[in-house]
Amino acid sequence: MLDFLQSIHPVVQALLAACFTWGLTSLGAAVVFTAKDISRRLLDGMLGFAAGVMIAASYWSLLAPAIEMSAGKSIPSWFPALVGFIVGGIFLRGIDKILPHLHLGFPIEEAEGIKTSWQRSTLLILAITLHNILEGLAVGVAFGAVSVGFSSATLPAAIALAIGIGIQNFPEGLAVSMPLRREGMSRLKSFWYGQLSGIVEPIAGVI
Repeated sequence: MLDFLQSIHPVVQALLAACFTWGLTSLGAAVVFTAKDISRRLLDGMLGFAAGVMIAASYWSLLAPAIEMSAGKSIPSWFPALVGFIVGGIFLRGIDKILPHLHLGFPIEEAEGIKTSWQRSTLLILAITLHNILEGLAVGVAFGAVSVGFSSATLPAAIALAIGIGIQNFPEGLAVSMPLRREGMSRLKSFWYGQLSGIVEPIAGVI
């Protein structure tokens, strides 16, 4: 498997990895075809597990290699990674403030971002799509760093990051499709919008 991946262009590597993460979003959204509903407690537990996986993947596949790449320079090795981490957080917070969206389980009155007349379903989809863009970018950066030849960036680490993002995307797809189904949308439409929230990842990964 590694030999096959090493033989193809880095952009194609990133595309395949991001398509995998999108595929698991779609798989999670497809649960709507087999289940009428899912308990909020179970979904919360799945999302919590996904958060733990993502934190671990973010550190071991992104932050730790970034710190290692900065070793031996005139500034502390942790400084560039810390600056990037903070700037990324500020960037996402800025988008969160501007782009209209609604978090899972909240009433329409508590929608965030610029006030809009968009439907609850649209706002819910945007909440998940918002950070999927950055997940796609993270996958692309991981594979791009390998192609540049940084010693601390390895193909197994990039693959591990994609797997970690994919695992946490499964409950996210479910978190979009199931509430839409509860609101009366058809199973097919609920699935369609659930998987659509992850389609931005291959696009961002290639970029």
